[in-house]
Amino acid sequence: MTAVLSRPDEQAFLDEVAEGAFQLAIYLGRWRIVRIAWPIVEVEITAAARAGSADTYGFRFDCTDYPQNPPTGRPWLPATSAPLPFGLWPAGARRVSAVFRPDWQNGTCLYAPCDRMSIAGHANWRQEHAAYIWRPEKGLQQYLEFLHELLNSVDYVGVRGG
Repeated sequence: MTAVLSRPDEQAFLDEVAEGAFQLAIYLGRWRIVRIAWPIVEVEITAAARAGSADTYGFRFDCTDYPQNPPTGRPWLPATSAPLPFGLWPAGARRVSAVFRPDWQNGTCLYAPCDRMSIAGHANWRQEHAAYIWRPEKGLQQYLEFLHELLNSVDYVGVRGG
C-alpha cells in the first residue's frame, strides 16, 4: 500500500490543526472541522445563544497557497454543501453587520481584514485593523478566532432573517 503524500500547503494546515491551541479551541467547543477536501476546509463555529439564532454557523474556507496567502471564507451549509442563504447570515448592530455583508463580492467572502479577497484594495486596514491582518504563523486559527469573537460579542443579535 502506498501512502498518499500531502501537498506542502495542506501539510502546513494539518500541522496547525494538530497543535495544542487549535485542539483546545475544539475541546472548548468554539469550533469544529466538518470536512477537509483540500484546499477547501469547512468549519462550524459556535455562536452565542440569542432568541431565534443558530447555535453554530458553517463556513467554507478556500486555503489555496496556505499559509503564505490568507484563506477566503464564506458562510456555508455543510449539510448541503451550499452557500448559506443571505437571510440566515449573522446579524448585528455594527461589527457583525460590517463583516457579514451579502452585498460584498456577492456574498462569496466576508468583509474581513484576514480574508484573501477582501484585503485587496484595503491597504488602510494594515493600520486600522492591524490585529486582524493575516499572519501566516497564526494560520486559520486567526480567522476562526476573529469569527468566534464576532459571533459571541454583544454586537451579535442572531440570524439576519428575511
